[in-house]
Amino acid sequence: MAALIAENFRFLSLFFKSKDVMIFNGLVALGTVGSEELFSVVAFNCPCSPARNYIYGLAAIGVPALALFIIGVIWNNHTWNLVAECHKRGTKNFSAAATFLLFGSIMGRAAVAPVTWSVISLLRGEAYICALSEFVKPSSLDKFPANYGADVLARFPCKDVPANLTKFRDEVTRRLRYESQLFGWLLIGIVAVLVFLTKCLKHCCSPLSYRQEAYWAQYRSNEAKLFQRTAEVHSRILAAKNVKQFFGFVALDKEEKELVQEFPVEGVQPSPQWNAITGVYIYRENKGFPLYSRLHKWAKGVEGNGPSPEGHEMLFLAS
Repeated sequence: MAALIAENFRFLSLFFKSKDVMIFNGLVALGTVGSEELFSVVAFNCPCSPARNYIYGLAAIGVPALALFIIGVIWNNHTWNLVAECHKRGTKNFSAAATFLLFGSIMGRAAVAPVTWSVISLLRGEAYICALSEFVKPSSLDKFPANYGADVLARFPCKDVPANLTKFRDEVTRRLRYESQLFGWLLIGIVAVLVFLTKCLKHCCSPLSYRQEAYWAQYRSNEAKLFQRTAEVHSRILAAKNVKQFFGFVALDKEEKELVQEFPVEGVQPSPQWNAITGVYIYRENKGFPLYSRLHKWAKGVEGNGPSPEGHEMLFLAS
């Protein structure tokens, strides 16, 4: 198990693009490694039956990967920002490049867990051996008995074979494990190249300097944290006022009483304001000054999201 984890730390390093992304992708990938290990030990049982091995083996690799991909898409905030954008404003403000980069960001983040699952499955080799053992040509095995066929080869992953076929089972298992691990390492190499090219393309196409892009990332992170924290306090104070109005009193602890006294809440924000700060954000500049988010743009009173002659456009790729 220790050797397996050590091997896969090399794979995890492909996704480390920033501190926040490193933590997120690292946790996702490590969780996937643990899940795949548990699945292999507890749940994976090759049927060792012709025509069933292939379906079961591919399903063991592909179905969990598909489920992890869908979960990754659901958990990505860009997905719901895109849904909100299409619902409220349509896609008229999206250029082809912005749309491509947005979907690339969503798909790339969602692909971390399924690619990790696929790589670990291929490096382990059990599912691949189960799926393809029956397709090994008997003629490729030296002195393989002519009276045995695919039905016996399909039982090789379960070691349920006659004693005179033990050496052939070992050879088939070794051959298929080699192929499986080769595909796993090739997948790691392909992902590494794609991550490198994507990183280069992102920096080459960015209208921002490296320092300004780093500042933009810091601003997004701080804005999200402060907005979430403030929204939690605001909703708690508003709820306390409404509960007090209904019952005549409200049971608050010491900390909540201090919050109610320190931050008076008069009402709620109207829906147009929520709509204005919700959705996909394309980087804009207003008279040479950057607008780093929809909230920033709303606070400055800038209307519209269409491209302007002096404006730059860059997709909001949150970490």
